[in-house]
Amino acid sequence: MVFKKLLGAVGVGGPSVDTVLDGVAAVPGGPLSGQVRLRGGRTDLEIEQITLDLVARVEAEGHDEESEGTVVFDRVTVAGGFRLAEESEQTIPFTLTLPWETPVTQLHGQPLGVVLGVRTELEVSGARDKGDLDQLSVSPLPVQEAVLEALGQLGWGFKSADLELGHINGTDQRLPFYQEIELTPPAHYAHALNEIEVTFLATAGGMDVVIEADKRGGLFSGGHDTVNRFTVSHHNVQHVDWNAEVDRWIKQLVDSRGAHPGHYGGHHGEQHYGEQHYGGHHGGHHGDHHSGGHRSGPSTGAVVAGVAAGVAVGVVGGMVAAEVVDEIGDAFEDEEDEGGDE
Repeated sequence: MVFKKLLGAVGVGGPSVDTVLDGVAAVPGGPLSGQVRLRGGRTDLEIEQITLDLVARVEAEGHDEESEGTVVFDRVTVAGGFRLAEESEQTIPFTLTLPWETPVTQLHGQPLGVVLGVRTELEVSGARDKGDLDQLSVSPLPVQEAVLEALGQLGWGFKSADLELGHINGTDQRLPFYQEIELTPPAHYAHALNEIEVTFLATAGGMDVVIEADKRGGLFSGGHDTVNRFTVSHHNVQHVDWNAEVDRWIKQLVDSRGAHPGHYGGHHGEQHYGEQHYGGHHGGHHGDHHSGGHRSGPSTGAVVAGVAAGVAVGVVGGMVAAEVVDEIGDAFEDEEDEGGDE
């Protein structure tokens, strides 16, 4: 971003800040590096603290309607306690570690419609000013990419992705929201499923893949939701037949009769929950379910027949257009202009 004057904190003639993120693709649990570039104003100033907030646009379901708001999901102080001389320039490099549950914003360079930002806050002379906001792009971990690629190769079509405020019960979820990737079924599952919603909950030791299936009703029964959780490892990803593994998960969802009914966000009908473990990781509770989330998101069209360089069919097709991402990103700025905050 271009330099932004900190007029709110120190008045006209104050310093400017520009945060520049390195071009290396960030991944959940990995490093995020960049520079905070400061330009002094008309007088010397004491920079008490420079803080970076990781922010996300998150949907929240109320009693009558759904709303969006900004949520800060991590906060890191990168510098402070120094003097910025009049009209001088200083560059402060930083490296922070993204939370393991950081949502994925892109796949093979194509946006999913989820927008994250890095907001720079300066504390100058006892006053704080949110001086700069930069969009954050996050690529999937290898195991996340493997699962998504398998779904695409099995014929599942990308519909939307969003962030839902709430917690998935029975998991060790740490962030105050979770990401859902909504997919439409291939023809051979269309009779049984309306759609599935996939959530990744990664940790340093592995990852839970939570899949909710919206099951169609039969002649004498109504539809209901079924939720299963599968735990996978970050290791030996290349040695797993992910198409077979993921298709086995889906078949379990279709065949599930479960014995743990419950309410699931804004959905109606019966819900069942089960879990399986892969890659040597264990843990969790039976009978769990999501809480606090109705699923919605912008329609993104059909999946394309393939991707560049001979990569097999994936969920990368039909992603939201760049202008849609820009609109969502602009909401960050709109909230700042209106004085909104987390």
